[in-house]
Amino acid sequence: MSVKAFELVPAVEREQVMGEKVRINIECIECCGKHLYLGTNDCFIHHFLLEEHTTAKGKLAYNVQKLLHKYLGLKKPVAELKAASALERLIVLCDSSITVVDMGTLEPVPTGGTKLKGVTAFCINENPVTGDAFCVEMAVVLARRRAVQICTVHEDRVQMLKEVTTPEQPCALSLDGYNICLALSTQYMILNYSTGASQDLFPYDCEERKPIVKRIGREEFLLAAPGGLGMFANAEGISQRAPVSWSESVIAAAVCFPYVVALDEGFVTVHSMLDQQLKQTLSFRDGHVLQDFEGKVVLASSKAVYILVPLPLERQIQDLLASHRVEEALTLTEAAQRNIPKEKYQILHKRILQQAGFIQFGQLQFLEAKEHFRKGQLDVRELISLYPLLLPASSSFTRCHPPLHEFADLNHLTQGDQEKVQRFKRFLISYLHEVRCSDSANGFHEDVDTALLKLYAETGHESLLDLLASDNACVLADSAPWLEKHHKYFALGLLYHYNGQDSAALQMWVKIVNGDLQDSTRPDLFEYVVDFLSFCSNLDLVWRHADWALQKDQKIGVQIFTKRFTSEEKTGQLNPDDVITYLQNHSQALLLYLEHLVLEKRLQKEKYHTHLAVLYADRVLGLISRPSATDDQLSAARQKLQRLLKESNLYRVQLLLGKIQDSELLLLERATLHGKSEEHDKALHILVHQFKDSAAAEEYCSWASASHDQFYRQNLFHQLLSVYLDPDVPGGAQTVAAVDLLNRNADDFDAVRVLKLLPEEWSLPLLRPFLCGALRASVHARCTSQVAVGLARAQNLQLQHDRVSSHDLCFFLFSIKIFLCLSLPPFHVRRLTWLDISI
Repeated sequence: MSVKAFELVPAVEREQVMGEKVRINIECIECCGKHLYLGTNDCFIHHFLLEEHTTAKGKLAYNVQKLLHKYLGLKKPVAELKAASALERLIVLCDSSITVVDMGTLEPVPTGGTKLKGVTAFCINENPVTGDAFCVEMAVVLARRRAVQICTVHEDRVQMLKEVTTPEQPCALSLDGYNICLALSTQYMILNYSTGASQDLFPYDCEERKPIVKRIGREEFLLAAPGGLGMFANAEGISQRAPVSWSESVIAAAVCFPYVVALDEGFVTVHSMLDQQLKQTLSFRDGHVLQDFEGKVVLASSKAVYILVPLPLERQIQDLLASHRVEEALTLTEAAQRNIPKEKYQILHKRILQQAGFIQFGQLQFLEAKEHFRKGQLDVRELISLYPLLLPASSSFTRCHPPLHEFADLNHLTQGDQEKVQRFKRFLISYLHEVRCSDSANGFHEDVDTALLKLYAETGHESLLDLLASDNACVLADSAPWLEKHHKYFALGLLYHYNGQDSAALQMWVKIVNGDLQDSTRPDLFEYVVDFLSFCSNLDLVWRHADWALQKDQKIGVQIFTKRFTSEEKTGQLNPDDVITYLQNHSQALLLYLEHLVLEKRLQKEKYHTHLAVLYADRVLGLISRPSATDDQLSAARQKLQRLLKESNLYRVQLLLGKIQDSELLLLERATLHGKSEEHDKALHILVHQFKDSAAAEEYCSWASASHDQFYRQNLFHQLLSVYLDPDVPGGAQTVAAVDLLNRNADDFDAVRVLKLLPEEWSLPLLRPFLCGALRASVHARCTSQVAVGLARAQNLQLQHDRVSSHDLCFFLFSIKIFLCLSLPPFHVRRLTWLDISI
């Protein structure tokens, strides 16, 4: 899991430190900007200036200039150096004493206040709490004292603020705000010197191994724990990161986010703080000091100084991606956010996500790839361009540079494996469908829709028709040949239609219906074409294809006209008269169209009704004259004719009578026509004496009087009774039929008139049902009239009562006013004019 995160670059060579002296060793280092300070075992401080430059090979190197060296005169090694750049001072620990020297001249600076002697360790507070920019806070550990002193270093003095007792003698420490992280003799602890609160962390034996206490961020510390672990702890004593596993012989550690760098006897190891994995190992003998300063990691042996130069995070991320370590690359990218400006990071993050998506795409990890493409806002054309010929020829797209992936195209990815090819195509269909339904395709809908169409056509996908039937941006010049190549002729017609080329669309569909082209997409394509023509606004196309449709199937073809709006409903549409003229050579279609106008649309025009009735009559007469016609056919035809004759009042009665007058089978139809002419006697004569059907005669009376009043209905039934009782017709009077008529329809007769018509020799028992019904009706009518009279009288009485009451009120008011006028003075009388005596 290695990655090259740092390069080891020489900074200060052996000769620049030692000169000709052999026994000189580097004890400590401090770096402030370009200035590097070294403390040696011969009590010297060396001051160097580091200048960065780039070599011809593009690598970082340092030019080192020695500015000064100063002997402190104590004959002891310089144990610790800390820079106070705001004061231009260097704090030096040598011979257990704290000395302050000038950073430029290295001359000791006289300081008043507290004298710090017997010091074993100290540290600077990098998160100061005093708020004074011209002082430095530090914590000091004194020998043989279980305490830590909190001091401030000013330009001219050192001042102790507080002394904090500890359970044991501190060995090492680090300070952040009010929090001191201490390595005691047997354990680590965190102490808040403001509140006095403390938290024990974990045991550690300082005598066995040198402790490490390193501040790595605000209120967070790195500690060397037993078992070769680097433990993280915050101010509450909680570890929010998993520990890193380093060597048990680690002597120093530094942090260069997101890495922890550890130094042991023979190596420098680099661990990630993000996943705690070992990322890099550098061989380094005689390692002595490791420190981090403002993003620089400085490493020193006893004789020379080196700088661990972090490689740019972008390069590290690209190296991880090149090794297909996607998750590590993404984790490192997210961690880089704190070190990169927001806008630049957003661009970098999107690109890394896109690259990660293509890596997982190539590994057939489509769900992960899709998610990374979505988050990275991938230009979908980058993906489409991998599939040969999917982008339209008119597309101006060129791939991103530097490239997001290493693939030439889909053939390169699959190496001829057709199963993989199909999986890649299914993924692209799914992804493009999602892109099309979102805002991600803005600006290049043509590329997306055209690619989808080609994929749908090539794979026989069911969504091809949905795409073409909805709003789309498919490029016609690219899509039409592709559909034709894959025999998607019906879809090609839809494409023509969407692009306003209805003529080309119809030509394509007609060829399919005629069998000139093979496409089984729509088994009902003929019906579809007819339906299309019924809604087509181009009337020239309609007339041009109507004859073809009618020749195929008149019953379906006529729907071109029956499903359309007529000119009486919507202007600019077909005129029914023109359609009827056109259909003269298509008898079945003409009949269906007239039925549509008359029976469905209810157009109230005599010529349409007459024409339809004539066609019905001709149909019936034709079936009568045809020996092969069946009874069912004749019955169905007659029912249509009879229905029209009864329901319509617009046809020409005499014309139809003339057509069927000579047919002895069409007696019902003749009777209906006579009824339309108010020739009820003729109609009833036909039904009774020729058709000889009493039920039909009674039904006729009911039908003919349906829209008239009761008097008209009684007259019709009386006419029928007269026909039954007429003795001058062949066969004489039909007594039985007359009796049955009276007994069944007593309410439709005037009993007095009936009794006058009946022969005297008829016995009353024959007419008992009729007479009982008539008597019941008479009594009912009398009672009803009496009730009505009573109600009228009651209403009149109520009106009279209301009138009398209103007159009494008027009279009462009038009387009061007269009384007041007689009783009051004239002045008050005039004020009584509000009384209305005009009532």
